[in-house]
Amino acid sequence: MFNETQRKQLLQLARDSIDHGLQQGNALPVRLEDFDPELQQPAACFVTLHKEGQLRGCIGSLEAHQPLVRDVSDNAFAAAFRDPRFGPLQEDEKQNLQLSISVLTPARPMNFSSEQDLLQQIKPGVDGLILQDGGRRGTFLPSVWEQLPDKEEFLKHLKLKAGLPVDHWSDTLQVSRYQTESFE
Repeated sequence: MFNETQRKQLLQLARDSIDHGLQQGNALPVRLEDFDPELQQPAACFVTLHKEGQLRGCIGSLEAHQPLVRDVSDNAFAAAFRDPRFGPLQEDEKQNLQLSISVLTPARPMNFSSEQDLLQQIKPGVDGLILQDGGRRGTFLPSVWEQLPDKEEFLKHLKLKAGLPVDHWSDTLQVSRYQTESFE
């Protein structure tokens, strides 16, 4: 989807937004005209931060609602300073920070008749999933397959993330799938 120059621009934008956040307390404002037309198109992304191999923040959008460059800037700032699982990033953490960006394809609803049918349709290592039921929702990016390579475990942990019991099943359960282009 993106060439190497565009990937580097997006990664630099994410780093610049984190730097701006450390100095100014907000995401870096983006001038669309400074970027290739492809990067100005609406797209959804997640920005993930790792420090010394451990998750340090991950925030993103599931649906395209603004130009990709703005989504990258906003989500990089949010991953560094607003992920509720972590305290705000400190200046001394910046040097050991690994950053990755995952740009999502539009999510497509899946049709299934049972949990077994759903499990048979899931493509490990390829599909990201959005699971929702009863006002609860959770998502796992395709990169989560690295930690949870078993389909059943993946689905159980996704249910937990959504605030549902691991054995939850109902006729109103909805699952959508998407793929990502990820780079670091």
